[in-house]
Amino acid sequence: MILQSALQRLRPVTDRNQKEKQRITEHAHIKYFAALLLFGTNGIVASHIALTSYEIVLLRTLIGSLLLLIIFLFHKGKLTFGKHKRQFLFLSISGVAMGASWMFLYEAYQQIGVGIASLAYYCGPVIVMALSPLLFGEKLTPTKMIGFVAVLCGIYLVNGRALQEGGIGWGLFCGGMSAIMYAAMVICNKKAACITGLENAMLQLIFSFITVAVFVYVKQGLFIRIESSDWAPILMLGLLNTGIGCYFYFSSIGKLPVQSVAVCGYLEPLSAVAFSVLLLHETLLPVQLIGAVLIIGGAVFSERSGKIGQTR
Repeated sequence: MILQSALQRLRPVTDRNQKEKQRITEHAHIKYFAALLLFGTNGIVASHIALTSYEIVLLRTLIGSLLLLIIFLFHKGKLTFGKHKRQFLFLSISGVAMGASWMFLYEAYQQIGVGIASLAYYCGPVIVMALSPLLFGEKLTPTKMIGFVAVLCGIYLVNGRALQEGGIGWGLFCGGMSAIMYAAMVICNKKAACITGLENAMLQLIFSFITVAVFVYVKQGLFIRIESSDWAPILMLGLLNTGIGCYFYFSSIGKLPVQSVAVCGYLEPLSAVAFSVLLLHETLLPVQLIGAVLIIGGAVFSERSGKIGQTR
């Protein structure tokens, strides 16, 4: 009787804890999906800014990093990177790669359109998967290989016609390089596992800004002429899409299952393609639509098989 009475008293506490965990997870899902949808509109917002791709990325990283710095100070965050100097080096390289990937991506937006550029950019995770046996000692399973082949076929279907005709070569090159730099960013960030959360996002954005600023300074100087009509989309891209988007993203992924983060992350390129068709009236040929399905489907299949294999 005493044991039964104790268990009855503990049950409400357990129920409250479970409800609180469920509430936290639901809140994290909302923030994560909001971040992905914000990232999916990056190309749409950038299309309304009459600046070069490099200038857009410079302003984006500047405004975003300043906002994250303010949020970090407001929450009285503590810097921990001094205790992990080797990992801080990898994080700084990751930030440099992120700045480079965004410059290539925004140039691809202008050259080949938001939809195709976004699909090219999201081949980055598949590059990481292909290199993981060499870099992280992970096994390249048959299911991962099937997903990898599906993505390669999708890339050919999306870009094959342009490659055969020798057209839009610079745009395709920038799209491919954005994926390669994305992969470098992820790989280096994986090697900085002890620097997490808001500190990680803030430092990455700061190093991204420094990278882009140096490039723009060498290329043309830091003077940028901004028309009054450009300020609204610039502030939206910097404050909302970058600052708030990164804050939502990095404050939510640690509270969600890894598999959910990996698979649901492909909402970003899906939404980018959908927004580009609906809002920018970009067109995808039927064969390119099939290629898009293969790219995203193959990537999701690889992610799911990898995570399921790890949990067994």
